[in-house]
Amino acid sequence: PEEDCSLVCRGERGSPCGGVGRLSIYKVEEQLPGHRKRNVHYRGCFKLPKSIITTFPIDSFQPNLTTQSCIETCTDKELPLAVFRKPHCFCTWTSSLFSLTQQSDDQQCAENAALNHTATPAPAASADHYQVYHTPVLSRCKERMFLPQRSSSLVALSSFPGAGNTWVRHLIELVTGYYTGSFYFDGTLYNRFKGEKDYWKSGRSICVKTHESGQKEIEMFDSAILLIRNPYRSLMAEFNRKCAGHLGHATDAQWKPEWPEFVSSYGPWWASHALSWLKFGRRLLVVHYEELQRALLPQLRLITAFLNVTMTEERLLCAQSNQDGHFKRSGSLRPSFDPFTPDMRHIIDSFIHTVDQALQSRNFSGLPQEYLPR
Repeated sequence: PEEDCSLVCRGERGSPCGGVGRLSIYKVEEQLPGHRKRNVHYRGCFKLPKSIITTFPIDSFQPNLTTQSCIETCTDKELPLAVFRKPHCFCTWTSSLFSLTQQSDDQQCAENAALNHTATPAPAASADHYQVYHTPVLSRCKERMFLPQRSSSLVALSSFPGAGNTWVRHLIELVTGYYTGSFYFDGTLYNRFKGEKDYWKSGRSICVKTHESGQKEIEMFDSAILLIRNPYRSLMAEFNRKCAGHLGHATDAQWKPEWPEFVSSYGPWWASHALSWLKFGRRLLVVHYEELQRALLPQLRLITAFLNVTMTEERLLCAQSNQDGHFKRSGSLRPSFDPFTPDMRHIIDSFIHTVDQALQSRNFSGLPQEYLPR
């Protein structure tokens, strides 16, 4: 029966997860030509380093150079970055010499003012600034694999839904080079997270995503990274995901009828999730989403040390220059009204206070100040 293919995901309330030993089969009625996508995108305008010879293994000089020909040159050389300014084309990868951390204004890479025929001349481009493109070649620092030897120790990456678990998985994979696993199977994430499909107890993943908060489930793990995010942000992020997927936003029409019941159900879960892991977790590293945003590299060093992984400087720079990934929702679209009523705020603030006290009683630092004026 059809309902066997629509079982609810564990820990993902309201989301269908298919069924054990079941496949949903679809028939294609009409084939339409698809758009051919090239995995090339503009990274930005950057100042050239002083040492060109040691930074760029490939240096091509072509009088008739175009952006496309430069990208093709670097792709043929199997290098992930094309650095372009006619007539020069350099090919390289992210490194300490070329870290892509100090992006310049695009005007610095604009065409020379002499090419502008309007009355007001455009600002001249800087001769030492070049356009940088990602080629279709997979950067060495983006290569990932399963652990070479199965680990007998299971590490959870635990969070309340909407706390940024997918983003942190992306960062951990970049900085360690190993796949992360999942207690669930989310088909929409599999293209980016190959460990999503692997059995969560296989021992092949560096850590395992979970939203579980029961004592039995917590004690299945030997240690855990507990990811905590401001509940106001988490609740809105999870509501957006349920209504519009990992990258979408709920419409105003969806907020008004469904939101109050959602908050009354999920608000207490935000607190109970953190409290349960603080109580039953065997070995914990508490990471605050806001601290990752504020101080990415120090937080990634703490995470890799906790995971007992040796981190190279190249991978750290790779995580820094590719930190957003493909599953970080744009924060620009918000409901046109404040979705939190005074009663909601009073209750959520009490949850914040409870979790803050629990953290401090376990000798962890309290919640970040921006969660609640104290």
